[in-house]
Amino acid sequence: METLQIGGVSSRALADQYGTPLYVYDENKIRKQAAAAMANFRSKQFDTEVVYASKAFSCAALFRLLAAEGLGFDVVSGGELYCAMRIGADMKKVYFHGNNKSDQEIEMGLDAGIGYFVVDNMMECARLFDIAERKRLQTKALLRINPGISAHTHEYIMTAAPDSKFGIYIENRQQIDAVIQKLSRSKYVKFAGFHSHIGSQIVDAGSFTKALDTMIDFLAEMKREQDLDNLELSIGGGFGIRYVEADAPLPLGEMCKTLISHTERRLAEKDVHLSKLITEPGRAMVGEAGCTLYTIGDMKESGDKNYIFVDGGMSDNIRHALYDAEYTGVLANKCDRPSEKTYCIAGKNCESGDILIADMQLPKAAPGDLLAVLSTGAYGYSMASNYNRLGRPAVVFAKDGQARLIIRRETYEDQYRLEV
Repeated sequence: METLQIGGVSSRALADQYGTPLYVYDENKIRKQAAAAMANFRSKQFDTEVVYASKAFSCAALFRLLAAEGLGFDVVSGGELYCAMRIGADMKKVYFHGNNKSDQEIEMGLDAGIGYFVVDNMMECARLFDIAERKRLQTKALLRINPGISAHTHEYIMTAAPDSKFGIYIENRQQIDAVIQKLSRSKYVKFAGFHSHIGSQIVDAGSFTKALDTMIDFLAEMKREQDLDNLELSIGGGFGIRYVEADAPLPLGEMCKTLISHTERRLAEKDVHLSKLITEPGRAMVGEAGCTLYTIGDMKESGDKNYIFVDGGMSDNIRHALYDAEYTGVLANKCDRPSEKTYCIAGKNCESGDILIADMQLPKAAPGDLLAVLSTGAYGYSMASNYNRLGRPAVVFAKDGQARLIIRRETYEDQYRLEV
């Protein structure tokens, strides 16, 4: 009987040793994605930097791996920044994002010597200005611009509609000019350029090249109107991955190469210069490298549905419940058997919406079988919760036939440790 192998390790052996639910990452797949991005996001015309979007999944082991591959880090909280500090990351390659950074988080970033704050709005700009002046600590700032590009993705992960919560809308020149003027008066915060991001799980290059066209036109206007040139530009991330068979994302390396060549061509056409181009892959770095192993428990027929209940659910993967995200998977201990039946894969959380996969063709399943849900490496662990007081699963890296535990399973004692 064929059993699914992950990083050269039997999924059954992983489940037996570490228990289920279990997040498992093929470490070589992460390294391959990192290498593809680093090799293809390069230009002879300007500097480049690949920055990992930590919100997809953050932990010390992953940060060490990516830092060794040469990546920087995009953090959106003091907690993510702390992880980068803990592993000794190069702070000059850390970008602090977010639309409501606290004063404490700003101070933490300044004290750590991070390279960049991505400024979301005028109030944040003023607070960053004041805190940096008071502490006499230097940093750089990128102003987040909302380019108004409608990417083809779910509305909850679309970030550049004109009324988005993120950044300053590109046509609101009064606010944009006010931020630039404010930062130009700072002795400690250097205005370095602009940032944009249009959404997540975008599988074609067209939306990104459209955003680049918009931002380069904007840079040309900044050069003409304010004599600003040779700035830095972050084009964000949001590169999609394959969740189901119908998905056909452009590979990360090809996407990076396309964005570089398009940027070079458009800069020449507009007579604009960049000092640095930055990109922030997150999901594309880790998503397909990860899967989640579950043990099948009870099963039942209810109306026209055949339910399989697994020992996890929305507490370890909320994406289907949150925005109808689609997944596929396999019976990990019956990979060689043909599909016979359509099942609804449901979790054990006390919610009708606790569904992982609404309809899935599988071989005939039985309690005790091992189900592997694929492409769960992004936004699984990072969005996990203790709903119903379920503990967060363990996380394992598998590579070349060996497995190592990188995050242990959460115990009942762990869940109650903060109570007084």
